[in-house]
Amino acid sequence: MTFKDLGIIEPILLALKEEGYTHPTPIQEQAIPILLNRKDLLGCAQTGTGKTAAFTVPILQHLYNSRQDHKGKRKIRSLIVTPTRELAIQIDESISIYGKHTGIKNVVIFGGVKQGGQTDALRRGTDILVATPGRLLDLISQGFISLQDIKYFVLDEADQMLDMGFIHDIKKIIAKLPFKRQSLFFSATMPPAIVELSGKILGNHERVTIKPKQATAEKIEQAVYFVSKQNKTKLLIHLIEENPNNSTLVFSRTKHGADKIVRFLTKAHIKAAAIHGNKSQGARQRALGNFKKGELNILIATDIAARGIDVEELSLVINYDLPNIPETYVHRIGRTGRAKASGIALSFCNMEEKAYLKDIQKLINLQIPVIEEHPFILDKNEEIPLVEKPTKNQRKKAKRRVEHKPKETESLNKPKRRKFYPKRNR
Repeated sequence: MTFKDLGIIEPILLALKEEGYTHPTPIQEQAIPILLNRKDLLGCAQTGTGKTAAFTVPILQHLYNSRQDHKGKRKIRSLIVTPTRELAIQIDESISIYGKHTGIKNVVIFGGVKQGGQTDALRRGTDILVATPGRLLDLISQGFISLQDIKYFVLDEADQMLDMGFIHDIKKIIAKLPFKRQSLFFSATMPPAIVELSGKILGNHERVTIKPKQATAEKIEQAVYFVSKQNKTKLLIHLIEENPNNSTLVFSRTKHGADKIVRFLTKAHIKAAAIHGNKSQGARQRALGNFKKGELNILIATDIAARGIDVEELSLVINYDLPNIPETYVHRIGRTGRAKASGIALSFCNMEEKAYLKDIQKLINLQIPVIEEHPFILDKNEEIPLVEKPTKNQRKKAKRRVEHKPKETESLNKPKRRKFYPKRNR
């Protein structure tokens, strides 16, 4: 099946062809016909399955076909809400690519930067607005944005919204939307809270589910290294030096950990940058921009900051820390092996993370191959939880206690000394 078979209009087909896209992914093949029929949609799909095009292409087509009905200043007719700045920027860029021959206008807004440029763009008018929840509600309260003309609403990465504490903001946004609209709801997982939220957003809807085993592309070569926590950085440096020209995305579980990895790599004369929530928006965009352009080969990211990273020909993803949520693993490795490209996903696993690895393998229904030969292989002795060595002072104190310990006979003959405390006056 091709995009033309799905009933896509010529201006969008031309843009897709220019980007080298001719055949839809499974989620695009299933979702686009539903959305072109103006039905609500509940989509369960991982990052990297092509869902951005699955919802942006039908919206562009609807707006293009109804452009004669809206003359004068452009009003916001489509709203796409997403959890992170990077993902908002990525979606906005995709809309610009797919809609470049349609005349449809799009604007993106997010926090962490001054609002002046964003409000100027809104004053000029737009058809599609891509937004993060906080900045959207802020500009609504200031009177820069009205949602009364919304015809198409998308909530993307809903599970991540809940993880980041945006549930109350989302409910506020939903309350401001017109009752008559087409709604699209996408989430990688469907816990009870997400199902409940989807019920408040969607009407009579269709459902499309892309299973993790489909999302974890077969063309991604996966492997795991068993390595002690202390040797993870050494192994990372070793792998980077073996593949110096590879664009490599490294995942850290924490912001502090991401910065620490960058410091170790810098000491080893390896240029790297980190992106996470504590970095300024400018620093995050510069690092990501340099990574996309190939000026920076190594990018360290936390899971939240990595949402929206879409780099062509990303050859290697390294899980420096295994995620404690197995679905997150699928999100991570989906960054490589996109479209027709192949990719490699390597994971580091210490003893404390073996339970995480077991959960991941159960989810993806795959036994990830173990690379048993490497310079920092986990020794059997290292499998025992490490105990910190006592300090010099602690050793001295312990030695004094042993030297002054009374003999067993003395301790038996001598009566035990008791402490007496005077009764407190009441």
